[in-house]
Amino acid sequence: MTWPHGVGIGWRPEIAGFVAELPGLRFVEVVAESLAPAGPLPAGLAALRERGVTVVPHGVRLSLGGAEPVDPHRVAHLARVAELVDAPLVSEHVAFVRAGGLEAGHLLPLPRTREAVTAVVANVRRAQAELPVPLALEPIAALFDWPDDELDEADFLTEILDATGAGLLLDVANVHANARNRGDDPYALLDRLPLERISYVHVAGGAERDGLYHDTHTDPVPAEVLELVGALCARRPPPALLLERDGHYPPAAALRAELDALAVAAGHPVVT
Repeated sequence: MTWPHGVGIGWRPEIAGFVAELPGLRFVEVVAESLAPAGPLPAGLAALRERGVTVVPHGVRLSLGGAEPVDPHRVAHLARVAELVDAPLVSEHVAFVRAGGLEAGHLLPLPRTREAVTAVVANVRRAQAELPVPLALEPIAALFDWPDDELDEADFLTEILDATGAGLLLDVANVHANARNRGDDPYALLDRLPLERISYVHVAGGAERDGLYHDTHTDPVPAEVLELVGALCARRPPPALLLERDGHYPPAAALRAELDALAVAAGHPVVT
């Protein structure tokens, strides 16, 4: 197993052909729930594995922030997918997606309270006990904050990471989105996060609608996010950065340009 390094891209069936032709590609991320744990892997993903490209499963359905214990069947699925692709780690979100048997269909933000810290830590530890590889946690982009927050984002995340020993999947686009929507300074947040815990980094595009910035994954990466990538790397270069794109896929030349811009901003070799 090889730890993610350099610049990667989220593997999606719609752009599998494009990804297959990236000569310098070292790692990809795949939505864990999109894979059947018994295999076989989709042909494009299997071909990447055969040429030594690292594959990181990224979960979206564990609901680690839920008040209820994490579903052991979902954890088992993530564990089997990690083994299927020989992953060095897996990742999931600091969020909840269900409660009382109801599915939200979205990643929902948690109230930043000590009670929520306790719930997340308990679920993360339950997951870690069954996973064959380390777990990295991703803070989400949120369109609102709960009124009873007790902690700011940096303290909330640090307490969870310290209590669990999990890695940090830092989404720079989420940092930008949250700061813009809250009126905060994204650079100040970078200064207070435990950057030494970063396993890898997400970068994605978004768009402003009705006065709020939405982390769409379907728009180009804005200049402000690339500037944040450069600021992050100046503070502590992360081992790997990944471009997320989940729809409205542009022509190949535009995707290559985004990957190249990310590599330049981070000081990594280009993959195109």
